[in-house]
Amino acid sequence: MSSYAVVKDDILLRLRKIEGQVKGLQRMVEENKYCVDVLVQIAAARAALKTVGTMIIEQHVRGCVRNAIAREKGDEIIDELIDVLNRFMA
Repeated sequence: MSSYAVVKDDILLRLRKIEGQVKGLQRMVEENKYCVDVLVQIAAARAALKTVGTMIIEQHVRGCVRNAIAREKGDEIIDELIDVLNRFMA
C-alpha cells in the first residue's frame, strides 16, 4: 500500500478537477480567449497541482520516510527526499 493511500480519494478528486481545468484551458485557447485570462487559469491549475504534490509529499514523509528511519535507513530516504523536493520545487 502506498503511503498516500490515506488521502487517495481526495487526491483523485483533486486530479479530476485539474483535468477539467486543463480541458477548460484547451477550450480557451481554441476559442482565442484573452491571454491574461488563459494565464490566470494556468496559474490556478499549477497551484492545484502543487497542492496535490504537497499532499503526497506529506504522506510520504509520514509513511515511507518515518518507516525508513525506524529501520535505520534514514540517510538513503533523506537523500531521496531531498532529490524529490528539489524536482518538485523547480
